[in-house]
Amino acid sequence: MTTPIFREDSYQKSCSAVVVEINDRGGIVLDQTVFYPTGGGQPGDKGILTLKDGSRLEIATAIKGTTPDEIIHVPIEDQSLPSIGDQVTAEIDWQSRYRFMRMHSCLHLLSAVLPYPVTGGQVSDGKGRLDFDLPEATLDKQEITAKLNQLINENRVVSSSWITDEELDAKPEMVKTMSVQPPRGSGKIRLIKVDGVDLQPCGGTHIKNTSEIGPVLVRKIEKKGRQNRRVSLIFDE
Repeated sequence: MTTPIFREDSYQKSCSAVVVEINDRGGIVLDQTVFYPTGGGQPGDKGILTLKDGSRLEIATAIKGTTPDEIIHVPIEDQSLPSIGDQVTAEIDWQSRYRFMRMHSCLHLLSAVLPYPVTGGQVSDGKGRLDFDLPEATLDKQEITAKLNQLINENRVVSSSWITDEELDAKPEMVKTMSVQPPRGSGKIRLIKVDGVDLQPCGGTHIKNTSEIGPVLVRKIEKKGRQNRRVSLIFDE
């Protein structure tokens, strides 16, 4: 079991940890971590593990293990691995993580601006997209861009809370994604709230205030099937 520090504090960049397992592919499992594992359309974090002797191990990404509570740190190939019981400092690449956080939160705003069922999505560095189950309709790039930037500039607070599986079952409309369901099994599900705008289950990392997102642009709108519309965003930098 790995304690996911990022779930309570997305802004913590590093932590001390102990190596509890090395799997047969060289993946490293720690007792706790700030590394977010790939999931929910958001890439896993990259970064560094530093051992007590000062040696550094580059981590290419983090992924989920065989159980919901296991996070595997995937090292770049041809590096010396630590031993079980070693103490390390785990540090993420904060620049890329923060950009993921900003875009992931912006996609939540997009799902509020376009209140249609979501069929897919992806967070990338500096860009992101959502796919909507949407019949023939004209979506205006400039109009969507203006609405998103208005919400961003309103400095709305982004916060998290928890509900039980049973509470979510009683409010199925909170789940916007058709293809991905919130992780179950722990008895509780994390919610992300954008004050006055959006509330939905999500395990990803997010900023604290919409103003942190910065200006964005709708890059393009594509037809990806009879009723599937893809809306792609980029940071307006």
